[in-house]
Amino acid sequence: MGAAFLASWPWDNLGFYKYVLYGPLVGKAAASRAWEAASPDRWVLLLLVLFGLRALTYQLWSSFSNMLFATRRRRVVRDGVDFEQIDREWDWDNFLIMQALMAATALYAFPPLRHLPLWDSRGFAVALLAHVAATEPLFYAAHRALHASDSLYARYHSLHHSSRVPQPFTAGLATPLESLVVGALMALPLAAACAAGCGSVALAFGCALAFDGLRAMGHCNVEVFPSKPFRAIPVLRYLIYTPTYHVIHHTKREANFCLFMPLFDLLGGTLDARSWEMQEKTSAGVDEVPDFVFLAHVVDVMQSLHVPFVLRTFASTPFSVQLFLLPMWPFAFLVMLAMWVWSKTFVISCYNLRGHLHQMWAVPRYGFQYFLPFAKDGINKQIELAILRADKMGVKVLSLAALNKNEALNGGGTLFVNKHPDLRVRVVHGNTLTAAVILSEIPEGTSEVFMTGATSKLGRAIALYLCKKRVRVMMMTLSTERFQKIQKEAPAEFQQYLVQVTKYRSAQHCRTWIVGKWLSPREQRWAPPGTHFHQFVVPPIIGFRRDCTYGKLAAMRLPKDVQGLGACEYSLERGVVHACHAGGVVHFLEGYAHHEVGAIDVDRIDVVWEAALRHGLRPA
Repeated sequence: MGAAFLASWPWDNLGFYKYVLYGPLVGKAAASRAWEAASPDRWVLLLLVLFGLRALTYQLWSSFSNMLFATRRRRVVRDGVDFEQIDREWDWDNFLIMQALMAATALYAFPPLRHLPLWDSRGFAVALLAHVAATEPLFYAAHRALHASDSLYARYHSLHHSSRVPQPFTAGLATPLESLVVGALMALPLAAACAAGCGSVALAFGCALAFDGLRAMGHCNVEVFPSKPFRAIPVLRYLIYTPTYHVIHHTKREANFCLFMPLFDLLGGTLDARSWEMQEKTSAGVDEVPDFVFLAHVVDVMQSLHVPFVLRTFASTPFSVQLFLLPMWPFAFLVMLAMWVWSKTFVISCYNLRGHLHQMWAVPRYGFQYFLPFAKDGINKQIELAILRADKMGVKVLSLAALNKNEALNGGGTLFVNKHPDLRVRVVHGNTLTAAVILSEIPEGTSEVFMTGATSKLGRAIALYLCKKRVRVMMMTLSTERFQKIQKEAPAEFQQYLVQVTKYRSAQHCRTWIVGKWLSPREQRWAPPGTHFHQFVVPPIIGFRRDCTYGKLAAMRLPKDVQGLGACEYSLERGVVHACHAGGVVHFLEGYAHHEVGAIDVDRIDVVWEAALRHGLRPA
């Protein structure tokens, strides 16, 4: 049996090129100079502006919905939005393209509509009456019909209900038939006002944006209404729906069918009795306590836009600088300055793993700020407050990301553990697993490696581990004292495998470089052709050599049973996290009672690696 009529979009295979469908309207606006007051085709420009504002309405509600730092206590469905749902809703704006074409057709078919006055207050009363008397009951009847018939539901409405967590973009997840019906019902009040001779441009904009705003609000999964007005004026419960009210429809599909007015569910006998009790409970706000927290920081101004509450779809893909980000850079820069002065650690995203909530928090500091001497105390204060907050909440494990555990900043977390010896939350730098990931990438049979950053926490641990495997480690360091200190940590029979070198030319025969310090193009040229650069330097080195290969920062793929994960961690692939993040996850899953701060215990590298594999984490 073939596909049902109007059950799929004709431009599904066009991808981004579907926006070419706006081309005729854009072309006509440009050709007729529609921005000029005397232009007869000014309506084309107004139509394009209207649909741009409609898209912005859904985007703003999406941003609000994903601001977990502000909304997490009032979320109705507490699960995260996963990659599968994001991909399914990727083309949420298909209905806007259809309705733009519908509107353009109507304007061509009825020329008087192109010359509506800017304002006519009478039209708003007519439109409101038409909405209550026609749009609401007709939508209710059509919606119930889609649910009453198994075949209609499966062909035309199941797509809309396929998203586990309602989101503003879920409102646009629909088949062409649904979008056609909804578009016609939305236009009905405007058509009634125009037929009565009191239509206006302001009414067209008002009707469309109010309709979209209410739909996006109902799907935002955040209770935005306080319960007091509904208790004080009970009739309000039947005049306006709430996000909780509509979420009940998505979870209990035989109730709460209305468009915006629960009055019609009351009249139709489909109003869920728990609606107001749930709304009151959700609006009161209940915070969830995560079991694990990954404490990250912002990399740079561009990367600060790679979060779900800015652009959800962009955050669901590995970060890379895109042209569409450039216009947003000035605003992001101002936000950076504001965060430097006023902000504190906040929640970015979350996911669930085996029934436990994991959250990512961000210290409101950018990468360059960690290298400013006068900023050191302020950054440590932010990290300390985050640790104390997590401890008070009952978080089990808090893992420090990248520069938050910098040795020069806080001794890899020892500063906080020593200052607060009674911490219940376990503070973890995750470097043990980071070392294990790097070591796992070195091919078996390797007899010699060259290492920069060898006297750092990670460099020391990797060097000591390799020398015990009888691998010769050429440690690039100008400090003989620091080299000898590390060498003495190795058992006597293995000390011969640690060799100090002071010049890069000493490694021109070695094809395995382990990089823990930035390498310039001039320094990289000493590597022989075919060299592979293993990295633990932040930020990663730039690959200048075409005859060499460059590894990425140590990372691991989370277990397959992770749920609600919908954001990529910086430039990593979906489902992949930095090794220090994975190290904190393993620390929690294993129930380790110790803090993992300061120097890496070399003897635990294999233990942590095996535990990670046992829990389903895999090398990336």
